[in-house]
Amino acid sequence: MQNLLVTRFANTFLEPLWNANCIDHVQITASESLGVGSRGDYYDKSGALRDMVQNHLLQLLCLVAMEPPTYVGRENVRDEKLKVLQALKPIIGEEVDRSVVAGQYLPGLVDGEAVASYQADTELAGSRTETFVAIKAEVQNWRWAGVPFYLRTGKRMERRVSEIVIQFKAVPHPMFPGAEGSNEPNRLVIQLQPDEGMRLHLTAKEPGPGGIRLRPVSLDLSYAQTFRRDSPDAYERLLMDVVRGNPTLFMRRDEVEAAWTWVEPILDRWARPEHKPRPYYSGTNGPSAAITLLERDSRSWHE
Repeated sequence: MQNLLVTRFANTFLEPLWNANCIDHVQITASESLGVGSRGDYYDKSGALRDMVQNHLLQLLCLVAMEPPTYVGRENVRDEKLKVLQALKPIIGEEVDRSVVAGQYLPGLVDGEAVASYQADTELAGSRTETFVAIKAEVQNWRWAGVPFYLRTGKRMERRVSEIVIQFKAVPHPMFPGAEGSNEPNRLVIQLQPDEGMRLHLTAKEPGPGGIRLRPVSLDLSYAQTFRRDSPDAYERLLMDVVRGNPTLFMRRDEVEAAWTWVEPILDRWARPEHKPRPYYSGTNGPSAAITLLERDSRSWHE
């Protein structure tokens, strides 16, 4: 997460573009190929919304959407993250059904091996606990008005990945002959796990004579290859911050309260007897309703 702060605030070319004028939408995904394992007793009382969304995904959303702090200090950063949480549009009542998708994994294939369903893993037949959540969120401020933030997390999905996708707006006019449909919008993909790095997707001219042929390309940065060292995983970094007494990337009490204030109406809606998470096969990217969540806006998940 510190790399995300550096990417945003140590590179001046990004700041003029980092707003609703240039960005079409943002996707934040944290998926796992593993199931609940030995955590079944805990997980069934928690679920993906409590376990991942209200802390991890909302923290990533805050780092993407926050205003520049005066300097990167323990309270300055947390002050700006709190403002983002307070600006999140509430998702209440029937809006939960339109903007939030809950899922639970069925048997399937993961990495070529057959795996059991969530209810078989936990030995809790009839459990309504969600192992997958997709949300369309909105930040109601001047910088982000009208830009949807799509959040997604789940277990027993196709692959393990934690990434942020900044999708820029399409070119307003296809000026090159025959370029209709081939000039894809630019995307900045910030991958946090398992292989930390960044990819900036651009459109380039294919070399050679015979006119202008457009081709999508990417500028890639691998932290492991560039810096010749393995990056510590997320928990190692947090433990090192604890040892160093650095709480910058930890949630402060008022942040926790703001996050729960936003999440609780979703949990209240799901507490109704008729609510059931949508099934999805292990080894896939979640229930079809999560695809529809973006398709309604003429968008699609980055896979």
